[in-house]
Amino acid sequence: MELKGKTILITGGSAGIGLEAVKQFIEEGSKVIITGRDQIKLDAAKKRYPSIIAIKSDASNQEAAVALYNQIKQLGGIDILYNNAGVMHGLDNLGISNAKHFEKAAAEMNTNYLGVILLNNLFMDMLQSRKETAIINTSSILSYLPANLVPTYSASKAAVRFYTVALRDHLKIIGSSVKVFELLPPLVATKMAEGMDGKSITPDVLINALVKGLKNDNYTIRVGDTKAIYALSRFFPKMAYKLLNPKTIAKKLQA
Repeated sequence: MELKGKTILITGGSAGIGLEAVKQFIEEGSKVIITGRDQIKLDAAKKRYPSIIAIKSDASNQEAAVALYNQIKQLGGIDILYNNAGVMHGLDNLGISNAKHFEKAAAEMNTNYLGVILLNNLFMDMLQSRKETAIINTSSILSYLPANLVPTYSASKAAVRFYTVALRDHLKIIGSSVKVFELLPPLVATKMAEGMDGKSITPDVLINALVKGLKNDNYTIRVGDTKAIYALSRFFPKMAYKLLNPKTIAKKLQA
C-alpha cells in the first residue's frame, strides 16, 4: 500500500503509540489527523507536529463519533482509518467483589472494541468511495490468550481480532477494495503498560513494523513476542498461557 499522499486518521494519537505513528506517517508523506480526549495532550502533539490536525473526540461516544465524521468530511475525508485508541484499567481481580469492576469493564469494551465498530461503520462509505483505502485495527498479543491481571482488556482485544478477520473476509466477499490490517503488539513501553511484568518494545519499533506491513500488504502484523505467543498458542497453549501469566502475577492477585 502506498502511504505518500494518503490522509490518515489516528484515534488516540496524542501520546504513546499513536504519537509515534504520527511521526512515522508524516515521514512517509502522509497527511495526519489525530483524535484524543485530552485537549492538553492534543495541543502538545500539534505543537510538536504543526502539520497535523488535532480534534478532541471520544471514539467510544456515538454523538462525538458522528461529529468527528462530519468534521472530517468537511476537511476532505480520509484514506486510512487507524483505530489506535485504547484503555486499560489495571489490576482486575475477579475473585474480589468490586463495585467499580463492571463500570471499568464496560469502559474497556466500549473504547477497545465497540468504538472500533462505531468508527468503521461511520467511515466505511467514505473509504469505499476512494482509491486504495484501509482500516487498521489494533488488537494485542493478549488476543490469543488472556493475562489474568487484565482479563477484560484481553477479552476486548480478542473481540477485535475475531471482528477484524470477519470484516476482512466480508469486504472481500462483497468485492470491496478497502484493505483491513490488524496490528498485534506485544507489551509496549507506554504509560498504559506501566507496572506490567515482561519484556517490552518501544513504540518506534512497533510502528516501524506497522509501516513495513502496510507497504507490503501484510494484513496480519504480529510484532515481537506476539509471533512466539501466536505459534505457542496453536501447538502448546498451556505453555503460552504460563508465559503470559508467570507466578509473579499470581502473587499480585493474592496480595
